[in-house]
Amino acid sequence: MQIKLGEFNQLEVVKEVDFGIYLDGYDAGEILLPTRYVPANTQIGDWLNVFLYLDNEERLIATTLTPLVKVGEFAFLEVAWINQYGAFLHWGLMKDLFVPFSEQKMKMQVGKKYIIHAHLDEESYRIVASAKVDRYLSKEIPEYNPGDEVNILIWQKTDLGFKAIVDNEFSGLLYDSEIFTNLYTGMTLKAYIKQVREDGKIDLIQQKGGIGKVKDFSDELLQYIADNKGFIPFTDKSDAALIYDTFGVSKKVFKKAVGDLYKKRLIAIKENGLEIVVGKSL
Repeated sequence: MQIKLGEFNQLEVVKEVDFGIYLDGYDAGEILLPTRYVPANTQIGDWLNVFLYLDNEERLIATTLTPLVKVGEFAFLEVAWINQYGAFLHWGLMKDLFVPFSEQKMKMQVGKKYIIHAHLDEESYRIVASAKVDRYLSKEIPEYNPGDEVNILIWQKTDLGFKAIVDNEFSGLLYDSEIFTNLYTGMTLKAYIKQVREDGKIDLIQQKGGIGKVKDFSDELLQYIADNKGFIPFTDKSDAALIYDTFGVSKKVFKKAVGDLYKKRLIAIKENGLEIVVGKSL
């Protein structure tokens, strides 16, 4: 059995010393878990879930801390310091994560945060990071269906909207016309598959198809107006973010529901809000 550098491993405690405990690293030999990370009442023979990385002297070492990124993942990390070889990022461990100058899209600056990918350097067997994330995104055609829920990391703003990294593997896009909350680089959130194009590119939406259908939301909106004494200070000019924060739907769905209720003569559209038509209250 082989250990996995840059990931969590289940390892057995085999020895106790003054400065910590040693874990069975199989072919890699015994691996130190320093005292500060040893859980209380740990005994020889126990199995611990530990993250493995290299210390400042390039020795395998274990920790029970959870880093901000693992090998094979993308993250938004801050530059801690820079030397003649590259930049070093805060990632939640004592030894900072190295980004060589050759792996920087632009010269990194201390205190600023960047989207990076963590991986093992094939030559040195070190955990390193790269800001050239395009090369680490899968070129395979994703096997998603419309409406599938995914986890996304907002990557960068474009003329069309926001690029996002989907499930730590694929590139996707949220279009400006379908964004109704404030997004920013480094933000993580749930999203839904709108479609996977023939070229493998993913279009994303913030609402699942079927959630907030006009008919369903029309009923919810009418009830909401009734619960607020028959009037709410919302119109089709209301801020999209405010609409989403209040109702959990996009401005587009909101406007369609308003139109649906108006056509049914259930509400009146006033200059400063929406009002239930007299005699139509719930």
